[in-house]
Amino acid sequence: MDTTPIFIGEIPALLWGAPSSQLIVAVHGSGSHKGDEVIALLAREAVPKGYRVLSFDLPEHGDRQGHPALCKAQTCVPELVQVMAYAQTLASHIRLFGCSLGAYFGLLACRGFPLEQALFLSPVVDMERLIGNMMGWFQVTLQQLEAEGEIPTPMGQTLYWDYYCYVKGHPIDQWDAPTAILCSSQDTLSEPEVVHAFARRFSCDLQVLEGGEHFFHTPQQLAVYRDWLSRHIEPVV
Repeated sequence: MDTTPIFIGEIPALLWGAPSSQLIVAVHGSGSHKGDEVIALLAREAVPKGYRVLSFDLPEHGDRQGHPALCKAQTCVPELVQVMAYAQTLASHIRLFGCSLGAYFGLLACRGFPLEQALFLSPVVDMERLIGNMMGWFQVTLQQLEAEGEIPTPMGQTLYWDYYCYVKGHPIDQWDAPTAILCSSQDTLSEPEVVHAFARRFSCDLQVLEGGEHFFHTPQQLAVYRDWLSRHIEPVV
């Protein structure tokens, strides 16, 4: 696959494929990066159909590990707005792919943006609920979080008071793009009932992989994902 490393301001990014009027902006999830297998599979499916793919590293990921910026919504949402503005200089038709946390940032940054389509894999659609669940798993109260500001958890994620406040103040109350979602029945991070409710509210196409979990990584799971991409990415005409 032909890839071109670029920078969008200070954000390291990759362009997959040749220039096209049709571009898919891909936002990876937590613990991933701009060249992750899920994004590579997206490009392998989309580029032969006439699309170009633009992916980039979120703070604390990929080539941005060790840099001071933190992967919080209040940082990532303005960055994604910047990426989308750059995308508009490359193509006249923009689509969005978001995986897990990347889908959540997309929901915040791209509301009202004239997207042709959105494709979400294991999307986080209710961050307030997820943060609340994490607090419950590790016996952290709101009072503790407010007092301490940040609390690391055994799962490698840090709970932040300012992040929680941002999430509370920015509910997902608007989403107009035609959207297809692929999730799993045993996802404990993006709970199926929460994703189902989102899909009903915003009239999304929803496919559920029975027995799967949040992270699509086995050959069977990736085959389901690739088939889902194939059916939802139409050839450019």
